[in-house]
Amino acid sequence: MIRREMSAPVETLRNVPLFAELDERELEQLARQMHERRFPEGADVTSEGAGGAGFFVVAEGNADVTVGSEHRASLGPGDFFGEVALIDTGIRTASITAATDLLCYGLTPWEFRPFVEEHPKVAWALLQTLARRLREAQSQSS
Repeated sequence: MIRREMSAPVETLRNVPLFAELDERELEQLARQMHERRFPEGADVTSEGAGGAGFFVVAEGNADVTVGSEHRASLGPGDFFGEVALIDTGIRTASITAATDLLCYGLTPWEFRPFVEEHPKVAWALLQTLARRLREAQSQSS
């Protein structure tokens, strides 16, 4: 059997809490859809207020999340971002800057939505993540 090379390593995706409920076959399906993206240290990965062009999983390196000019979070391997702009097709709610050289795997909106629709466990995990992030944002603004 000839195996097609996967864009994202299954092991990377297995370590993303959002995909924890997926079995090996589903992880392999997702891996085949993802595209590698590299960003050098200091590069703007996404810009607050810009259109959303993708959902990303951090495989290697670290990134800083800022809203306005305020540091809100740090991202590392297993973290993900870009889901909000893909879900509502709106603008990016934060800027992401590569704090180190960064390796990410990404999905476009037309790849992300069908995958989430076909995998309710991922949709539920995504809702839980969004709810947690909303609560954190509200507590930071209080």
